[in-house]
Amino acid sequence: MWSFLKEMPLLIESKEVLLVDSTAELFDKYPLLQENARKFHSTPQVDVDPKCYLYVQQREFATTTPVDCSVSVIGSDDATTCHLVVLRHTGSGAVCLAHCDGSDTLSEVSMFMKAVASLSSSCKDGRYELHLVGGFKDESRTSHKLSLNILAAFQEQKEDIHLETCCITEMNDTVDKEIHRPIVYGIGVNVKTGDVFPASFTHRGPAEELRSARTFTGGLMADIYDPCRGVVKIGPCKWSPSPNIAFWLSQSDDTILKYLSTSPTAEPPHFVQHVKSTIQFLLDHPNSDSLFPGGQPQLYHRAQTGVWERFVSS
Repeated sequence: MWSFLKEMPLLIESKEVLLVDSTAELFDKYPLLQENARKFHSTPQVDVDPKCYLYVQQREFATTTPVDCSVSVIGSDDATTCHLVVLRHTGSGAVCLAHCDGSDTLSEVSMFMKAVASLSSSCKDGRYELHLVGGFKDESRTSHKLSLNILAAFQEQKEDIHLETCCITEMNDTVDKEIHRPIVYGIGVNVKTGDVFPASFTHRGPAEELRSARTFTGGLMADIYDPCRGVVKIGPCKWSPSPNIAFWLSQSDDTILKYLSTSPTAEPPHFVQHVKSTIQFLLDHPNSDSLFPGGQPQLYHRAQTGVWERFVSS
């Protein structure tokens, strides 16, 4: 856990933030963060139209600009101890959404900054705005540790970053029958306006199982979108045959939750089925090379029907 005793380039109301070594102390010191978090998690959840959004899975991020004709909303959900990060440049409108699980937070945040900066290089005006949503008061304090590490990683950046939304850990926590859960599991960001809102998503593609398999087998944070071409790019990914994972398909839901989740009591209802389908995909494709002929990534573009459709790049 990282402790802070110095000023940071994180700003609230254009004033530099002094962070301490707990999120509770941060919220006590900056009541505006609490107020904004309450407003955020009390906002009605939006069921986003699949024909307009790009879904970001765990350990993925995507970046685009308001001129994108293929994506109107970037979104992600199913975050329990994970955190959802939105970074936007107000001048260019370039926006990045990431689903972070703490795998390599410092280098990941640098990637987000670089992605937004590269799409804002010609813009002289504007500022970086940050929205953080996720985590809850889990027993292992995994959420708390990730909250601090994400804030610390943004502190390491050279640019001033304005913290607009901080709905994390205790400010994203609710108790139901003595069980702590997140209030907000998913968010979307409107690419055109920059608005960030609680959201849910019915479709988690394209290539949902392939992308889940990449993360399940230890893949690093991946940039999945080329905003210049409007193309989702997956892989190539590498994993080795692991027949032993078939063991999990015969286990009870409670066992899978206990051993394969960081927050067994807070997972959404479809978590176990998602794990099983991912494992079955890995068993059906023990060698990932077959999924990427010639070592090339899988590419998808938005068809006229609104769905993501695979194509072969010429």
